[in-house]
Amino acid sequence: MNTNPMSQSRTIQTHLILPPDTNHHETIFGGRVLAFIDEIAAICSMKHAQGAVVTASIDSVDFLSSAKVGDVLELEAVVSSTGRSSMEVYVQVTSMNLLTGEEKLTTESYVTMVAVDDNGKPVPVKGIHPETEEEKRLFETGPARRAHRKQRLEMKY
Repeated sequence: MNTNPMSQSRTIQTHLILPPDTNHHETIFGGRVLAFIDEIAAICSMKHAQGAVVTASIDSVDFLSSAKVGDVLELEAVVSSTGRSSMEVYVQVTSMNLLTGEEKLTTESYVTMVAVDDNGKPVPVKGIHPETEEEKRLFETGPARRAHRKQRLEMKY
């Protein structure tokens, strides 16, 4: 089967946190981070699918630490698993204080995107293959996350 290296989908975005992005504690709104995550997951999965995508679910979001006004957020995303038309995208968010150089992991998330045609119908996507140790870990743990998503959905209906 024809597959793409995971690195082909890798996408990086950088955002400066400004006062309108924050709450009364001067830390970034979680919803703002979610919007950044959804955007980078879409770009990353469009690179892999070479076409349009839609967000199927934001499977998990772990807010691990906060970021403040003046910090820079760096988001990095990669397609970590694929189905017939779906792509699981791993997104890591790191904050950096430009004055001190301190960096910290702020958020990790898994997002499921689906490739669609002009009529919004799902279309097949290529598989992926890992090249680095980190990519291998993400790739090898993908089936368990997929099973968990499926189980969660079955419990709802």
